[in-house]
Amino acid sequence: MRLSTSAIALVASLLVNHGAQASELPQRWVSAGGALSEWVAALGGESKLVGVDTTSQHPESLKVLPSIGYQRQLSAEGILSLQPQILVGTEEMGPPPVLAQIRNAGVQVDMFSAQPDLPTLKDNLQHLGKLLGSEAKANTLFAGYEQALEQQKNWVAKAQATQKAPGVLLLLGNAGGKPLVAGKDTAADWLLQQAGGRNLATHTGYKPFSVESLAGLSPEVLVFADRALTGDAARAALFKENPILASTPAAKSGRVFELDPTLLVGGLGPRLPQSLVKLSAGFYPSQVKPAP
Repeated sequence: MRLSTSAIALVASLLVNHGAQASELPQRWVSAGGALSEWVAALGGESKLVGVDTTSQHPESLKVLPSIGYQRQLSAEGILSLQPQILVGTEEMGPPPVLAQIRNAGVQVDMFSAQPDLPTLKDNLQHLGKLLGSEAKANTLFAGYEQALEQQKNWVAKAQATQKAPGVLLLLGNAGGKPLVAGKDTAADWLLQQAGGRNLATHTGYKPFSVESLAGLSPEVLVFADRALTGDAARAALFKENPILASTPAAKSGRVFELDPTLLVGGLGPRLPQSLVKLSAGFYPSQVKPAP
């Protein structure tokens, strides 16, 4: 079968255009925000990353990349030395003058929302998919994520049919020092709700923990996330620096659970559904453990 001259020209044009589009996509990426960096890797873009911020700890392989520092305290000089074509981050990224400096140097700066909800995640994944040339994979990942959260929601509803939602406090600390209590309109609050907990904190955002803030509250569960320590060391430091917590029902019954603090940075990340399963098992110990 012979192709006509016009058909050959059309095929050649399509191939050239496809190649041009692929080459126009940014190839040198810097990412600020743990969840965002994880999604870049999940979408097949890890090889394009030339630098990440300190909250980008997953997958483990990201730790070998040059660090650009903490996402809220970026330095233009450090980022520009990596010769990136694009810097991606959320509205948590800054400070603004540094971002302006980076833009003025000719680097594309794309800001994503860290709002913890599915519509925002869908928009973020679709935009990342376009930037990486992985739109189909982005849609597939979102569909799987949505399904996992639906299963989680159904499991929690079933558990709450026989057990009241436990009152929970989530504490975000650093080496046991005065932690912050996660209130409403935070990723932490969203996470507690999805896991089937009832956040006892009524304030908005994160506020410093104090003896007064615990007054009148009897948390049945404590969830802590430490940015400097992990495991038993983190738990011991939390109670040493804040002994009042030892008198809570949660501590007395041993219902104190650790959470990776990077799960709370940069919006909804790919590891959240699995973490919800673990928390739910702790919130509802008499129930059959939810499927991962």
